[in-house]
Order: sequence, then structure tokens, then C-alpha cells
Amino acid sequence: MILEMKVPSPGESIKEVEIATWLVKDGDYVEKDQAIAEVDSDKATLELPAEASGIITLKAEEGDAVAVGAVVCLIDTAAAKPSGSAPAPAAAPVAEAPKAAAVAAPVAAPAATYASGTPSPAARKILDEKNIAPATITGTGKDGRITKDDAVNAVPSMGTPTGGSRGTERTKLSMLRRKVAERLVAAKNETAMLTTFNEVNMTPINLIRNEYKDAFKAKHGGIGLGYMSFFTKAVTRALKLYPDVNSMMDGDYKIAYDFCDISIAVSGPKGLMVPVVRNAENLTFRGVEADIKRLALRARDGQITVDDMTGGTFTITNGGVFGSMLSTPIINPPQSGILGMHNIIERPIAVNGKVEIHPMMYVALSYDHRIIDGRESVGFLVAVKEALENPMELLLDNNPKKALEL
Repeated sequence: MILEMKVPSPGESIKEVEIATWLVKDGDYVEKDQAIAEVDSDKATLELPAEASGIITLKAEEGDAVAVGAVVCLIDTAAAKPSGSAPAPAAAPVAEAPKAAAVAAPVAAPAATYASGTPSPAARKILDEKNIAPATITGTGKDGRITKDDAVNAVPSMGTPTGGSRGTERTKLSMLRRKVAERLVAAKNETAMLTTFNEVNMTPINLIRNEYKDAFKAKHGGIGLGYMSFFTKAVTRALKLYPDVNSMMDGDYKIAYDFCDISIAVSGPKGLMVPVVRNAENLTFRGVEADIKRLALRARDGQITVDDMTGGTFTITNGGVFGSMLSTPIINPPQSGILGMHNIIERPIAVNGKVEIHPMMYVALSYDHRIIDGRESVGFLVAVKEALENPMELLLDNNPKKALEL
């Protein structure tokens, strides 16, 4: 019996996926539920498990865009398992197979040779965007005409080489990366984005963490007491005080939320992902830390799902873990605000008329000025600062052992 395996729907709004990597070869024997491919949607990379055991015939190539519901492979369920073969592993995270790099477009011969080649309108538009002169391109169309594919594959001149390696590699971006790029450009072009800054004295939080982090970790099964729980709780408090920051534009309407689903930017093997901590306003410090750890591990292991990243009313991103001192984070649409954390540097500051050295962090709030006014944005960031600099009273209710569930 031949079983047709079709692309399942990863989510309601997703119409197609891209075959990122086949984890098996044409003609292999596969076991039921074995991971046979990794597929990219515009929201996540997912594993495709075999629906039955048998000999597999692949019907799509790596890099192919395949509609949801289309057949991607056939499985001959009547085929006998080859003798002596080891059982196939169950579905598990698999290291991403290296993809072959496409060959860079050849550099044209002297311009005069190809001066008669003219680009098509589509090709000219692409070359103009790349700032590449048509005379430097070898046209593959009729009579040397430069086609759209010629323009897409063209690379700008990198100057006259003087020695040393000057190799290039051209690889196609994953569907997830392309979608992230599209959303970031849209956020810049379609919102009135503005960024306001402040700084936070991290001494009070450091004192609390130093005193309670060991007991917290021991009590809660190895979950650490990190900075993210303090920032998340400070943000949910500020969102309640300034609800416009927890709102979104929808055409001519504003949608306000009475809950705080906080998107936390994490780095995964496929790039930046933004899973969501649901109803963060109701979570304890342990609950926030546990959920962030769970989502970060799923992202690292390639097990993040579309549902994990759906929704979110506000985003927190921590460039400080990579050493960033200051940045202007880009809004995660359709949200209206994003808080950027940065690295902690000991700096001299004035305290009660005296110079003291304290661990300081710059924080940045990027927001959509169409829906959030300056008063709300500045007030929100000040509220975050106040909570972080006075966590004992504003976040822990002056009872750290109870708040930290110790």
C-alpha cells in the first residue's frame, strides 16, 4: 500500500511551508513517527514525522515551497524492512544539515563586450536596488539580454583583488528568516516608531539575587533567579499603569488588552525567535523564570511551535547578553512597544550629592507614536525604572521570602 504524506497545517494563517532539510534519503526505510524532514513556516521550524513505516520516496527537494496539503513524499507500507538494519531513531532534535551554497554569479568580462546587453524592466529594478551597473552583468537572455534571474544572482564588484582569499558563498535565507526580515522592514515603514531611553541602577536587584538566588534555585528544582523575572514583573506592573503601551492598532481602531502576554526574544539555531509568556501578570517569580527557561530550551532544541510564538502584547529583548550597551529595538508588529535591556556596566553616578560606583543598565523603549504619546511612553519607562530600583516594595511587597516562594 502506498501512503501519500501531505504537508499538515502548522497554523490557521499558514498556507505554505518550505522544505528546509530532508533527514532521510530517497529509498530509505523509515519507522512510524521518525522525523523525516524539517520544514520552515513563516513563524517556526517544525519537524515532519513519518505517518507509517516503510520505504520512502521523496516528492520535493530541499528549498521547495510546498502548499499546505500537498504531497511531499510516498511511503510504501508493504515494503519489508531491510534485514540487519538498525531501528530508526524516534523523533528527536537533529543537527541542521549543511546546505550547499549556490555559486555566485560570474563576474562579467570587460564592460564593452556586454554593452549591447540591456536589462528587462524587472531586472533593471533589481540592479538599481543593488546599485549594480548593467554593463558589468553577463546577460543570458536572447542576444545577451539581462534577465530577472541574472539580476537576482548578480553580486556587486568587491574591487580589484590584491591577494589573499576572497571567496564568497550564496545561501538562501530560510522562510523563517525571510519572514522576520519582512516584518522588521514593515515595522520600520508602517509605524511611527520612536525610542526613549533611561538608565537603571541594578544594585537593589543584585543585592536581592545575591541573598536569595541559592535558596531559590534549591527550592525550585534548579530554576535560577535571573534578571528576566524582575524585568517581566516590572513591565507587567507598568503596563497596568499605562495601558496604551499594551494596545495595538487595527485600522482605525485601537485594541486594548487587560492581560499581559509578554514576548521574550531568545536566540535559537535558526535565528531570533520570540515565544510568549502567557498572562505574565499572574505569574510568580518562579513561574516567570520556569516559563522562560522552558521556552528557551524549546527554541534551542528546535522544538518551538507556532502556538508558542502566537500573540504577545509587548516584547522584551535582552541585547545585553551579547554585550550590547545601547540600541534602538524594532517593534514586533502588530505590538506597539518593545523594551530593550542592555549590558550592566559599573559607572560613577551621583548619589545624594556624592559620587558612587554602581552597576548601571541603559534601557530603551521603542513605541508606535500613532497610538502611544510621549507622556505614556516616558511614564511607562520611568515606572519600569522605579520598580527595578525599588523591587523590595514595588515587586516583592516587602516580603521577599513569600514573593520568591522560599
